[in-house]
Amino acid sequence: MQGPAIYPGTFDPPHKGHIDLIQRGVRLFGSVVVAVADNREKSTLFSPEERVHWLQLCTETISAVKVVRFQGLVVDLLGREGSRVLLRGIRTFADFEAEYTMALTNRSISAEIEAETVFVMPSLEYSHFSSRHVKEIASFGGDVRSYLPDKISNEVSSRLEELQGPGTVESGGPQR
Repeated sequence: MQGPAIYPGTFDPPHKGHIDLIQRGVRLFGSVVVAVADNREKSTLFSPEERVHWLQLCTETISAVKVVRFQGLVVDLLGREGSRVLLRGIRTFADFEAEYTMALTNRSISAEIEAETVFVMPSLEYSHFSSRHVKEIASFGGDVRSYLPDKISNEVSSRLEELQGPGTVESGGPQR
């Protein structure tokens, strides 16, 4: 038995594309564990508690979804959750290249689990969504509510306004 699919990420912040992938993952695998990374190597704008809370709100009506916070190797999380499957979204060729390398690495360090990574393309309407772009748009005073799930759009937009003044880019993305 493969257990639930594990969908790891920073979700900083969660957007409609993430929720779409979670829903599709449940249809494909029956259940999904959304694993919010608390990664020392990656700078995030929002706290892990905020990101977990927002994902719980967004998935409360989707059966068979559990949201957890994790640190460390995702293959260790696979073992704890009794899973063999990592769910990953692929939007671009650059995404594929990075995810392919990570999938091979995860497979090589998880021989006893036999981890498999399943790549899922986004729905066309969300194919350009990314947390980095949401933060970048907000940093210049743009309205990002259309990118965010309805249940959290006002709260996340307000938090972005608090955390980022106009003209600053905290996301590390290119300035335009």
